[in-house]
Amino acid sequence: MKEVKVILFDVDGVIVDSEFFSVQYQKKYGVSNDEMLPFFTGVFQKCLVGEKDLKEVLKPWLKKWKWKGTADEFLQLWFESEHKIDSRMIKKIEQLKKAGIKCCLATKQEKYRTEYMRNEMGFEEVFDGIFSSAELGCKKPDPKFFEMILEELKVDPQEVLFFDDEMENVEGAKSLGVQGFLFVDFNKFEKDLKNINS
Repeated sequence: MKEVKVILFDVDGVIVDSEFFSVQYQKKYGVSNDEMLPFFTGVFQKCLVGEKDLKEVLKPWLKKWKWKGTADEFLQLWFESEHKIDSRMIKKIEQLKKAGIKCCLATKQEKYRTEYMRNEMGFEEVFDGIFSSAELGCKKPDPKFFEMILEELKVDPQEVLFFDDEMENVEGAKSLGVQGFLFVDFNKFEKDLKNINS
């Protein structure tokens, strides 16, 4: 087996450990899932690949969701509510980097949260690269998403590990020969790493 040179990480459910914003918002503002879901399954998907601007497409929805502030204030609440970083993961990533392994994010995000992650969450400093669907123009589990990352990193798929909490994304990476692992919790993550190294 080839030596591991790069590890790719999903963000939500792997590096960030928080309840989804829509769930938190529904509880706090008494908005039903039926009122929010069409946005997230609809036009928001275009924001994730950079085809639409989140601030623009949000505006018609905010009144339905009982939001009295601006779109910017809504996004601030959204991003801050999911700003819960698993410090154990960050510590482990620092160790992996010291061992000479590149650690990068491979995430499905629109452009504003991508920037928030880079700057406000400090991921620009933590990771060797941030690959966001909004910037790549396609999203997981599309194999093209991973192809573009591999091309940018100039590595063989077998030299790459990928951790994600959604199996369809893991399968998308595996279809190219990347070693994909379902992320369940920190303990399983550590075990998976040990099994690779042993």
